[in-house]
Amino acid sequence: MKMDENVARLIESLKEDDEHVRVQVIELLTEIGHPAVEQLIDALPSKDKNVRMGAAKALGQIGDPRAIDELIKTLKDDNKWVRREASGALSKMGKDAVEPLIKILDDEDWKVRGAAAWALGNIGDERAVEPLINALDDESGFVRGGAVWALGTIGDERAVEPLQKALEDESGYVKKVASEMLKKY
Repeated sequence: MKMDENVARLIESLKEDDEHVRVQVIELLTEIGHPAVEQLIDALPSKDKNVRMGAAKALGQIGDPRAIDELIKTLKDDNKWVRREASGALSKMGKDAVEPLIKILDDEDWKVRGAAAWALGNIGDERAVEPLINALDDESGFVRGGAVWALGTIGDERAVEPLQKALEDESGYVKKVASEMLKKY
């Protein structure tokens, strides 16, 4: 009971305007680790963006796969910084997050698809190669850019030809990323 109360107080402290306080609170929550996970998951839909960001960051540092589904939902957050923290947290979840991230590569929201591509690149699991190659046809340049970066980061030979094709993408950003990624082969 005492642990739950302490975790609840720490999560409430994430509302602080002082970034240094929030950083320290995240460190403490990370040290508490797995006993804090359920309450951190419950904090992800908070009305306060600092609480959402802090909870996502702490969950990523703890790395408990119980948080994956809720972090995936957090990729739909209205705040781009919250989405980035959720994507970063999912990146740290490793192989357990690969299949759920692959599933959302076809989400209706381009921001979710893009965040999934970037997270998959950070994880580096070869199971994501074919779905990421398919994401190169996405209507969003952000998603295509994330897929190009992820494929280059994973480094699987199956990506070479699709990355060469991405050099002709309509987006200058996608072309630039493809050029950089091809230098790795």
